[in-house]
Formats: sequence, structure tokens, C-alpha cells
Amino acid sequence: MDQQAIDNEVQRRLDAVEQAEDVVVLFACESGSRAWGFASADSDFDVRFIYARRPDWYLSIDLEQRRDVIETPIEDPWDVNGWDLRKALQLLRKSNPPLLEWLQSPIVYREHSSTARRMRDLLPELYSARSSHYHYLHMARKNFREYLRGDIVRRKKYFYVLRPLLACRWIEAQRGAVPMEFATLVKHAELERSVTTAIEALLEEKRSGGELSRGPRISAISEFIEAELDRHDREASPRPQPSPRVTELNELFRETLKEVWR
Repeated sequence: MDQQAIDNEVQRRLDAVEQAEDVVVLFACESGSRAWGFASADSDFDVRFIYARRPDWYLSIDLEQRRDVIETPIEDPWDVNGWDLRKALQLLRKSNPPLLEWLQSPIVYREHSSTARRMRDLLPELYSARSSHYHYLHMARKNFREYLRGDIVRRKKYFYVLRPLLACRWIEAQRGAVPMEFATLVKHAELERSVTTAIEALLEEKRSGGELSRGPRISAISEFIEAELDRHDREASPRPQPSPRVTELNELFRETLKEVWR
């Protein structure tokens, strides 16, 4: 499928969501391996979006019981779902890493209204390095325990431990919100050459073939991962800080509804 066909299919699916749910899709992007930069030929399209409902929907006494996500049926290779604007702004206040990655995705399918740009503009004021570091380290530990112990491992899962660990290094270097592209994280991580070489070989293996299956552990990568996790175990990980004030986000929420539904 060429890029034009991909774009057309994504737009068709987003239009269908808008019609079926009576919403406006404010922003849509790629969020998985295709945006990270190591997709294989059969990788899914992980399309994520932020949407707004009509103002009256939010003026309801049962608002807290209403669903704030839209999940469309997964139809291989399409995985398309999104978050309500109110939920997205609440998560922005908490420096939710997946949301921050969406906003910085190198593959943007739709950007309707000024909302996503204004969310990015608020990042310097709202971003919490502590919250992001805590999230990525928790993810790395969880995926390591589940997939990378033993002599035979699920090789694809190396990326799901490497990426959050490299994100932690990015945060520790005080570079701000973590970018989505894996290559950028590798470039700035100051890794030993043996580790970089092993990562490049694994990347090439994934890009040139299908999804990686089980196989022998890769010593250079496994040793790096174990050393990084040991380092974090020795160091006290700072707990997330309280979320910042909500005034600017309330204003953005109200102004977005006026902008898209006028």
C-alpha cells in the first residue's frame, strides 16, 4: 500500500468515527512502530486521535460515568482509537508520556483546529520530568520481567525495554519531553559501540522481515538492559509531583469547543 492509499484509508476511518459518534477529530497521528522508526512490512497502523463532542454532552450530571474513549474494531492491520478532549487535557496536566508522544509524532494524519498546537505550547509549563521518568522506568521493568528473562527471549520485546530505558536517559539529561523516534533516543544515549551495533542489527532484522519471534538472547543488549535496571535499583527514583494548576487547560477546553462547534 503506497502512502496516498494509507492516507486515504486513515481519513476514511476518521470520517466514519466523526459520523458515527457525532464528534470532531481534532488531531490524529501514528503512535506505534511506524512512528518509532522500526516498522516491518506487516506492522500494524496504530492510529491515535483526540476528539471533541458537542458542548451539551459535557453539561451532564452523569458526565463522570460516560465513556471518554472511542475504540473502533481492530481490522488487521488497522488499530484506530482515541481519547476525548477532556481526558486528553487531564492527561496533559499529568505529563502522560503516551499523550506527549502523540503530540510529537512524526506522522500526523489530521490536525483540525488549533488545539494540538496549543497543547504543545503548554508543554514547557506543564511538563514533569519526574512523572515521565517514573512511567518509563516502570514500563521497562515490567516488560523485562515478562519477556526478556532466560536464554530464549521474545526478540521484538527488546525494543519495548530499550525504548523506555533510553527515554529515562533522555530525561536524566534534562532534554525535555521524550521524542517518539527511537533513532533519536539511540543517538543521544551515549551507548557503547557494541550495544549500538547490536541494536542496529536488530533494527535491520525487524525492518527487513516480519515480526521478530523467539530466539537466543542478544548478549550486548541484555547486558546493557540489566546494567541500567541495576543502576536504577540503586538510585532512588523520584516520585511524581502533584499536577500543576488547571486554569490554562480549562480555558483551552472551553475555547476548543467554541472553535470547532460554532
